[in-house]
Amino acid sequence: MASLLPTNQTLCISRTNYVGSTPHRLISDASRRSIGWRSVRAAISLEKNHLPMRSFEVKHRTTVDDIRALRLITAIKTPYLPDGRFDLEAYDRLMHMQVAGGAEGVIVGGTTGEGHLMSWDEHIMLIGHTVNCFGSKIKVIGNTGSNSTGEAIHATEQGFAVGMHAALHINPYYGKTSIQGLIAHFDAVMSMGPTVVYNVPSRTGQDIPPPVINELSVNPNLAGVKECMGNERIKGYTDNGVVIWSGNDDECHDARWMYGATGVISVTSNLVPGLMHSLMFEGENAVLREKLMPLMKWLFAEPNPIGLNTALAQLGVIRPVFRLPYYPMPREKRVEFVRIVNELGREHFVGERDVQVLNDDDFIIVGRYR
Repeated sequence: MASLLPTNQTLCISRTNYVGSTPHRLISDASRRSIGWRSVRAAISLEKNHLPMRSFEVKHRTTVDDIRALRLITAIKTPYLPDGRFDLEAYDRLMHMQVAGGAEGVIVGGTTGEGHLMSWDEHIMLIGHTVNCFGSKIKVIGNTGSNSTGEAIHATEQGFAVGMHAALHINPYYGKTSIQGLIAHFDAVMSMGPTVVYNVPSRTGQDIPPPVINELSVNPNLAGVKECMGNERIKGYTDNGVVIWSGNDDECHDARWMYGATGVISVTSNLVPGLMHSLMFEGENAVLREKLMPLMKWLFAEPNPIGLNTALAQLGVIRPVFRLPYYPMPREKRVEFVRIVNELGREHFVGERDVQVLNDDDFIIVGRYR
């Protein structure tokens, strides 16, 4: 069969290379010598031709200022059926409790919601389900971050397409990048809509330093930052007009009332949304802060969400099912939780059943869940 390419291209095809970001444009060695090498800057500039896949239709449309005004955002738990699939009935009950308890927003599929244990199909489905059922009552912030920029862009496009109000984005973990790489990564994912940047070096292995946030703050889609590096860091941002949510429950009262934070993105509010609402809305309350401290310390005695999963199961709100690698709290910690509930008051916690100490064999540990 005759070649469909001109003879000179057929002869040199084995020595051709891709140029820039257009894989279908083949340039021969001889041609390349005549045009010269493209600079790194020129190659990167081709990304400006990328058009974000977004919609400006009004359904569930939320402005950046709407997100900036939120004071209590719950990092919602994802409950499971015995085979490890989502328990949507239990999830819906948790969501109703958050709405009733005064939470103004939820993070879907974050660390607490175990998004890293989900397929992207599961992840986007849960975001869409939350918007469809609760989007008129509470702001839905989907965790569509990834250490792969391309994956994060794709997931964020999908999340906004199914109606989420804002995206949560973490910095690339494990495969860490440079300062310029961080800025370029976040700029690439913020083009679709309101965005919350999440800084938690204990999980990512890399801090997002103030110069990066200051650079990103000029982007109109930056709603704010979930900051886990302490209240002094928070004060530096809020003094410059950057909206901040504390990422540390045990510091959030002081962050809110003494360091200028707008509010908190909370784990504890899964259990006591009403009390966390009071902590964020009713002014300084050192008595309530100290009253909640034993619960907060218990929740984070093991890496989150181990404590939360154990607590919700003992409250009878979810089935005692864990997706590995998470594993229940040991028995002595389970006994301690019952004591904490009784001291704080069962009426402040979600659910209606009496709190109980579960036995080891009450828990279901699922290794294969896809």
